[in-house]
Amino acid sequence: MRSLARILKVGRDLWPYYVAIVVASVAVAATSLLIPFIIARATDVVVDATQGATGAVTTVMWLAVALLVTDLANTLLTNVGGYLGDVMAARLRATLSSRYFAKLLTLPQRYFDDELTGTVINRLSRSITEVTSFVNMFANNFFQMLLTVGAVLVITAFYSWPIALLLAVIYPLFTWLTTLTSVRWQALEQVKNRDYDVAGGRFAEVVGQIRVVKSYVQERRELGVFDDRYASTIATTRVQSRYWHLMDTARRAALNVIFFGVFAIIFVQTANGAFSIGDMVLLVQLVSMARQPVMSMSYLVDSAQHAIAGSRDYFSVMAETGERDALPAAAPAPAGGTTTRNAPVGVEFDSVSFGYAGGDEVLRDVSFTIEPGERVALVGESGGGKTTIVSLLLRLYTPDAGSVRIGGTDTSAMPLDDLRAQVGVVFQDPSLFSGTIRENIAYASPDATTDDVVAAARSANAHEFVERFPAAYDAEIGERGIKLSGGQKQRIAVARAILKDAPVLVLDEATSSLDSRSERLVQEGLDRLVAGRTTLVIAHRLSTISSVDRIITIKDGRVDEIGTPDELAATGGVYAELLALQASSSSKDRKRLRRFEIRA
Repeated sequence: MRSLARILKVGRDLWPYYVAIVVASVAVAATSLLIPFIIARATDVVVDATQGATGAVTTVMWLAVALLVTDLANTLLTNVGGYLGDVMAARLRATLSSRYFAKLLTLPQRYFDDELTGTVINRLSRSITEVTSFVNMFANNFFQMLLTVGAVLVITAFYSWPIALLLAVIYPLFTWLTTLTSVRWQALEQVKNRDYDVAGGRFAEVVGQIRVVKSYVQERRELGVFDDRYASTIATTRVQSRYWHLMDTARRAALNVIFFGVFAIIFVQTANGAFSIGDMVLLVQLVSMARQPVMSMSYLVDSAQHAIAGSRDYFSVMAETGERDALPAAAPAPAGGTTTRNAPVGVEFDSVSFGYAGGDEVLRDVSFTIEPGERVALVGESGGGKTTIVSLLLRLYTPDAGSVRIGGTDTSAMPLDDLRAQVGVVFQDPSLFSGTIRENIAYASPDATTDDVVAAARSANAHEFVERFPAAYDAEIGERGIKLSGGQKQRIAVARAILKDAPVLVLDEATSSLDSRSERLVQEGLDRLVAGRTTLVIAHRLSTISSVDRIITIKDGRVDEIGTPDELAATGGVYAELLALQASSSSKDRKRLRRFEIRA
């Protein structure tokens, strides 16, 4: 019951629809109950007419008109209730989807590290479909069933209390048998849902990486893995369906036995003269009406089972602890806005240690300071923790020990949105969205003018290739920017960071995907952008490293050296080793250079 109450509670804001649907369903039940009385009266009139009574034709015609009007009213009210139910379900779906999406946006990076994209989407689709279906069915049928059952029991008790007693036994018995079925059914549904989630997750992943699948000729293997997962769901469905139908056979058998007794009583008492032919017709129709709520109750309980099983995943996500309580009303502007630059701020890592869930420590007691306006490069072997440092700076993760400070303030004490608004990032792998070039460049600044967008694109050397598209800045670039080359995507990402104009910049070698000419032009734009700003560069080319103010080398998760390029070149440490490796022509040294993700 608690699970059902939780499901119904999510739609409490839609109470006007509930009320309207309940009123419509009560009216439907009332008009449905009138029909047997009209038919019963018409039956008695016809029987009397066969025995010589006069005026029967006129009475029967008026009763036929009453039957038509009642039936039309019933039809109209049924469709009004159905329309309201559909609108309510659509609004509920929108509400649940929005809440789910809003919750996902507040969850920490760790959650997404553990979940496949397709699994997250599958859960949303299944849960919301089943919950909205149940709520719609509940609103349209539950109160109508209650009124119908109550009225039938009262009316049949007036004619024959044994009939009413037998009917009264049906409902708790059928509900009890249905509830018995649900316990094991829900457990099997959970197993099946997990298989669907895994299959859906893999499906989305394969579609997203279809070029890799095709280039490695792995279509058949991926199809086999997908089919195996669905074969598992078929096996579970066999067990689940067999169990459900066995229990349904038992339920219906018990129902049929009781109705056999009810109809037997009606027919025998009519034959004995206790009921008129009209009374018999009335009671038969009422008992038939009583049968429908029993079956509807079964469907409602089955729908509730689906909703409870499906909603567990939904509510488990909603119960996750977010990295913030709620989303901001709007994305905060970078400190100082896009036209006024704030004073430079420093960045400090103080004894920071961190390890990913279930893994070894990536960073161990890391400490360094980047002065306001200073340009610093991070150098280290692949997997050494350079990208992790950026993630900690953005508070995508929180340190296991130590602290990160920006402008002297611990980032854990800063509002998350304010923190991230102060940091502009160009990742090594440019992340673009489907939509237009303009939308992607202005992603962090949706209100930017066309002039601002174009200026940012010019600084990133993107304007020239953008203008070659027929739609220019309104050109659609496809999912993840699939219609652009690697270098073009990188330049759009650089333009996006330029337009954000944040006081702290993180550049994951923003020019690494560009040709020499474009690299020079983009670097000029970046040089203008980073002037007077605190900049952290994850370096992939020694030419980039040589132009920074200081270098921080990371080795085995610890800070190994800190100094200017000239200082570190003379120490014989990691940076000096890189210079020597770059000058070497041996394949062994070249392999060693690649371990540092350095391009010659």
